[in-house]
Amino acid sequence: MIQTNSSRLAQAAGASVGDKVRGALAIGKTRWGMLALVFFATTLNYIDRAALGVMQPILAKEMSWTAMDYANINFWFQVGYAIGFVLQGRLIDKVGVKRVFFCAVLLWSLATGAHGLATSAVGFMVCRFILGMTEAANYPACVKTTRLWFPAGERAVATGIFNAGTNVGAMITPVLLPLILTVWGWQAAFLAISFLGLTWAVLWARNYYDPENHPSVNKAELEYVTGEPEPNQAAVPFHRILRMRGTWAFAVAYFLTAPVFWFYLYWLPPFLNQQYHLGINVTQMGIPLIIIYLSADFGSVGGGILSSWLIGRGVSPVKARMTSMLMFALCIVAVVFAAGTANLWVAVLAISLAIAAHQAWTANIWSMVMDYTPKHMMSTVFGFGGMCAAIGGMFMTQIVGYILTATNNNYTVLFMIIPGMYFIALAWLYFMAPRKVPVVQEG
Repeated sequence: MIQTNSSRLAQAAGASVGDKVRGALAIGKTRWGMLALVFFATTLNYIDRAALGVMQPILAKEMSWTAMDYANINFWFQVGYAIGFVLQGRLIDKVGVKRVFFCAVLLWSLATGAHGLATSAVGFMVCRFILGMTEAANYPACVKTTRLWFPAGERAVATGIFNAGTNVGAMITPVLLPLILTVWGWQAAFLAISFLGLTWAVLWARNYYDPENHPSVNKAELEYVTGEPEPNQAAVPFHRILRMRGTWAFAVAYFLTAPVFWFYLYWLPPFLNQQYHLGINVTQMGIPLIIIYLSADFGSVGGGILSSWLIGRGVSPVKARMTSMLMFALCIVAVVFAAGTANLWVAVLAISLAIAAHQAWTANIWSMVMDYTPKHMMSTVFGFGGMCAAIGGMFMTQIVGYILTATNNNYTVLFMIIPGMYFIALAWLYFMAPRKVPVVQEG
């Protein structure tokens, strides 16, 4: 007889980690294949983004960019990202994750290749705008896939795994790019990344299906991923979704905290280069970045394990997420030590702890919004929150550019601001986040 989802989770509460993994795989492995697809998509997504940060010193020298030029290039990426998030989130709910995500990756890969034709800061602004608009589909699609394929007890772990692709992409980039730059130049680097994206799009089109339509999912796994009872929900227009408390709970908290990772992505290479006089090669720049982003991977997956463990002990999903997020916010305070130290490895340690805690926080805030949002509006709610986060990123790039210009490239103020954003966001979530999936009436 097939066990119910709740009985499996109750059994899992008393099991060892190894038993839990074996039990999860025994139910079926198809959902982990779907998770692998979105993990690799996220990896490629961040290779595209991290490439600009790693190549910034070369491109700045060749095209005479100022700090404000670089800030503006990233600003226009965020403009496109904000627009793309809300549009593609809504499209995914209406048209389906498979078709929308395929088209988005196809277009963002072409936009990446177009960077190799740019000859000025303005050209890069245009390319980054298009890239941002199309890359915005990644997270609504990944979250929708996780919401469809994983029950609450596995959701944060699954989210942490696919989001670990951000750090894998950020680690791979400083290792591979110097080799390509040395042999073929920066234009070839963008073309190579474009080819990887086109290859992934073909794999997605051939292999992804929603649970009810997948040709190889077994009955036990299908019941496991769809077995949590959820009230029948009416179709809801966009303006009503904007009036829901849960939409704004997520949107404001994500607006405050998501730009921090973009700060790390865009400004860590310039910070390390300026503060510690590192060159653009695997030994000098690559190793510190690899350590930082490897730490972020551990934080991403480990953060999901913590809240899943709490759920297994009977804590409600939303409460488990917020308890975990408080712990991670406390760890992020370590980043204040990064700017003031003359020792490279002290800075790397402080940033590593903070970015690991950030990724753990992210795994839980994404899982939380899945916990209280109906399936049929998941991408819309996440897309709106992502748009707000991208707007926050637009402000962040301008604030960073202004502060660095006004302080002669002093990062201390920036590292001091970061921890407070998480505590403000957590207080907002505590008062605003629903504790369960609401029943949404038509009209």
